[in-house]
Amino acid sequence: MWSLDDELALRQSAIEWLKFRSDDGAEPLTRDEILDFEYRGQKIRLQSTQTGIWKPRFLRGALSFQTVFRAPGQPRPYEDEVGKDSLIRYMWRGDNPDHPENAGLRFAFANQLPLIWFIGVGGSPKKYQPICPVFIVDEEPDLKRFVVAPMDEEAFFLRDRTQDTMMQATIKRYISRETKVRLHQPVFRSTVLRAYEDRCAVCNLGHRQLLDAAHIVPDSDERGVASVVNGLALCKIHHAAFDSFIMGISPDYVVHIRPDLLEEIDGPMLQHGLKGLHGSNLMKLPRARGERPRRDLLEVSFDRFLKAEAS
Repeated sequence: MWSLDDELALRQSAIEWLKFRSDDGAEPLTRDEILDFEYRGQKIRLQSTQTGIWKPRFLRGALSFQTVFRAPGQPRPYEDEVGKDSLIRYMWRGDNPDHPENAGLRFAFANQLPLIWFIGVGGSPKKYQPICPVFIVDEEPDLKRFVVAPMDEEAFFLRDRTQDTMMQATIKRYISRETKVRLHQPVFRSTVLRAYEDRCAVCNLGHRQLLDAAHIVPDSDERGVASVVNGLALCKIHHAAFDSFIMGISPDYVVHIRPDLLEEIDGPMLQHGLKGLHGSNLMKLPRARGERPRRDLLEVSFDRFLKAEAS
């Protein structure tokens, strides 16, 4: 068994490597790409191929855990969830609290060791979004689950050291923000771009570097779920136009441009990139019907577009 210092050094090296390979967590990786990690000249597996929690035999604490991809509407083998405190719940392996995998996560919790969370985003071959570091910050044995927070080490240790109410409130806001920035946003982006095959829904532009995953209903709205059915792959021009209500998309997947812009005379971008698309159908939709934009969410967004147009 390695010492705690050796375990920590390995984890920090793996996290730095994953951030580099994934463009600081922005891009998903295949299992084969994840297998490329080496530490001190030796290949070290970072992810389990069979189970949710991965604890190499030479470590005392779990190194990583994973959530498999399921298309909208399909059940997961374990129902992980986000609580009202903005923290994520990750279910035990089975019912035995002393199962080696559960014990591995508990050891990481007890010794404040950073972990890696691989979240499946689909694709062929399958891809996983690495979220790291994350920490186990609590356990709820009556519900057979651990409480997970995606945050950096400084915030984690600050959270443990202080009982000051104001400071705890600050950390809670930080965790809520980090959950969106470091967990939901990259997973949402990868899932949406994969569903649209790295093409803009409006103009079919196929350069991933120029594409965003746009929320149909903003995530600040309680209906704005971080799911592919609330997303559109849009190039940066059409994303900006959509968010600013210059462009709307009706529930029947038709593009609408604000009337005053249709009357405006300007250069070729306005003419061909916006005005010329008015009244046309979306050029790209996910092949899987279950991943296409939900019409009720498009209705909410299109109603806001019409109201902005009238004001």
